Amino acid sequence: MRYFIVFFILLLHWILWSGKFDAFHISLGIISCALVTFMSHDLFLKREKLSSRLLTESIRFIKYVPWLLYQIVLSNIHVASLVLSPKMPIDPKLIRYKTKLKSDISLVTFANSITLTPGTITADINDEEYVVHALSRKVADDLMTGEMEDKVAHIFEEE
Repeated sequence: MRYFIVFFILLLHWILWSGKFDAFHISLGIISCALVTFMSHDLFLKREKLSSRLLTESIRFIKYVPWLLYQIVLSNIHVASLVLSPKMPIDPKLIRYKTKLKSDISLVTFANSITLTPGTITADINDEEYVVHALSRKVADDLMTGEMEDKVAHIFEEE
């Protein structure tokens, strides 16, 4: 069952991203997706059975993405204002952020969310502590509020 789910997810992405709907390209997509599924199906779905928790996490993650995109837009505007300001009030800092997250997937999701947000880069993760490079004090303060961490914790039921 996992093979079919992974295969159809990959094939759907192949068709959507290729934009080619003729028999040649679709057959290439089927062959490619079958090969990738065979070689790496266990990387996509590690659980033996699909559970309601996986469905819940997926729905929560889908709800998280628009919020993250909104944060990215806000951060882009802030970084642009810093760079375009004649005084260029950039005040870079390395901050340490202790997290309550436990699972590997939640730690990585949080780290990637930080890095995707302009003005911040996750430099290191050590024993549930992040080292984050922040471009300005405002960006560092926004991270320290814990809103993003709470949203990631909600996705993976680590509240």
